[in-house]
Amino acid sequence: MIKCVILDDELLAISYLKLLCEQIDNVEVVKAFNDPKAFLNEIGNIDCNVCILDIEMPGINGLQVAELIHDSKKIIFTTAYKEYAAEAFDLNVVDYVRKPIKIERLMQAFEKAKELVQKSHKKDFIEWNTNIGKTVIFTDQIAYIKTSEIDSRDKDIILNDGTGIVLKNLNFKTLLEMLPAKDFAQVNKKEIIALSSIKVFSTNEIITTIPVNDNSFLKLQIGEIYKKRLSELFEK
Repeated sequence: MIKCVILDDELLAISYLKLLCEQIDNVEVVKAFNDPKAFLNEIGNIDCNVCILDIEMPGINGLQVAELIHDSKKIIFTTAYKEYAAEAFDLNVVDYVRKPIKIERLMQAFEKAKELVQKSHKKDFIEWNTNIGKTVIFTDQIAYIKTSEIDSRDKDIILNDGTGIVLKNLNFKTLLEMLPAKDFAQVNKKEIIALSSIKVFSTNEIITTIPVNDNSFLKLQIGEIYKKRLSELFEK
């Protein structure tokens, strides 16, 4: 299933794109935005794998938006202006669809996106020794990892749905080498966080999206030697 988010500054264009997407099998429009800044503020917390971006928009254009998110989402550009084609493909996006958009052309773009999403899912998993035996875990489902309080040689993983799994006899150095470097960061000597699980980031503290109870979220203290690495990740 392709879960897509639409960004276009024109409401009529959004409505038309939604209409086309509804006619294509295995495509779901999760959300639509007409403001690039609102899109960038929320996209990290939206469960989607493809973004359809208009290029020509006031303020921040689609090319600039793509540079900020292209590592985490597959991108399809839409535009009425052919002069953007070369620059669009320099970003290694899925496709570049000219307006007015025809459903057949959009279907081709989604087919390309589907192949790329399936390939990335095949690669982004690791088989680990865990408390429930040999277990395949998709890295994009990992929210948080910490040193086990029972045995420091083990590591506790919390998945996005709250499931807990124990990795057996694995140190942080080896663990970080196995995880996608662009998606995870060590916060201190005992904790690793998925960047997608970060809600607020300050000099000394991270507030995550992981609930502790009904009214609060997990907070992590940033170790001094890890501050520079975390800052670099957020500057990219």
